[in-house]
Amino acid sequence: VYTIMINSTQFLYFTLSAYFDTGVLKYLFFMFILSLYMLIVCSNVLVIVVICMNRSLHEPMHLFLCSLFVNELFGSSGLFPFLLVQILSDIHTVSAPLCFLQNFFLYCYGGVEFTNLAVMSYDRYLAICFPLQYNTLMTFNKVTVLIAVTWLLPVLLARLQLCGNVIDRVYCGNYSIVKLACSDTRVNNIYGLLYTVISIIVPLVLIFFSYMKILRVCFSGSKQTRQKAVSTCTPHLASLLNFSFASCFQILQSRFNMSNVPNMLGIFLSLYFLTCQPLFTPVLYGLNISKIRIICKLITYYVLSHRYVYIFRSRGTSSEILKPYLDSVPWLFKCNHTASHTRLLLLTTWL
Repeated sequence: VYTIMINSTQFLYFTLSAYFDTGVLKYLFFMFILSLYMLIVCSNVLVIVVICMNRSLHEPMHLFLCSLFVNELFGSSGLFPFLLVQILSDIHTVSAPLCFLQNFFLYCYGGVEFTNLAVMSYDRYLAICFPLQYNTLMTFNKVTVLIAVTWLLPVLLARLQLCGNVIDRVYCGNYSIVKLACSDTRVNNIYGLLYTVISIIVPLVLIFFSYMKILRVCFSGSKQTRQKAVSTCTPHLASLLNFSFASCFQILQSRFNMSNVPNMLGIFLSLYFLTCQPLFTPVLYGLNISKIRIICKLITYYVLSHRYVYIFRSRGTSSEILKPYLDSVPWLFKCNHTASHTRLLLLTTWL
């Protein structure tokens, strides 16, 4: 659920008052934010490409991960280009339509993120608690429906009469605009409560239920079951906790008076919601899931060196060793069949 405030004809633009004069340091801030944005885009796109091109990763868990990475790109793209323009600008204003569009991006990002994490916890619940029935329960059609539900958030419209156009943030936030209203905001507060219940409370209840079931199976299961649960649930829990803390910072900052907080700290807390999670998620899953980690390293090596990874094999080489790599990215490999060499040159120090 997302609330758009349709402004009256009073104000055609908003002024962002959280910016302050940094002199020539603005170019340093610009390069830092640009580097951070490029790192977010490259890391998320890399993992998305790996999942899409690798047939062995076309599993429900990795498809949900792909949806999560797309949402990270969606949310960061709603902030960083805008932020880069504002850093170099001398007058920190934004047109009303662009402000509402950014608001839409950021709130959809938050709702999709929590819903996607809830769907992933449900997937882990089925995989750990019902391993034999997992392929029957989590079909491709069900995966498609769950991803569609994650992204289809209704848009609610509400009209507000605004009595000001100064936003005390570095970007357009929903509650910052609501605070400018001089008309009755009860309808918007109801929409906000509905948004909180649908996009936060319901997913958290589902996540809590899933992990209670997983913990019960782990305590009563074998050591192998516990190891599988830890390896698959650790990155999900870390991502969930990080985003939950970021959301708490966002809510506290928008609802309470933060005038006593130093300006730089306030800006950092407001940006944490949209910077750390998009950067944290692909690195976390890329390092934790061995298939993704190995293929990412191979592709990175190929891009940086502009060379193919050569595989030398003979009858003495186990086909099981080569098969995962050949199936993953076949365009990356050239195979030489020789009778005297049994070598696998795959940058073993990386793998």
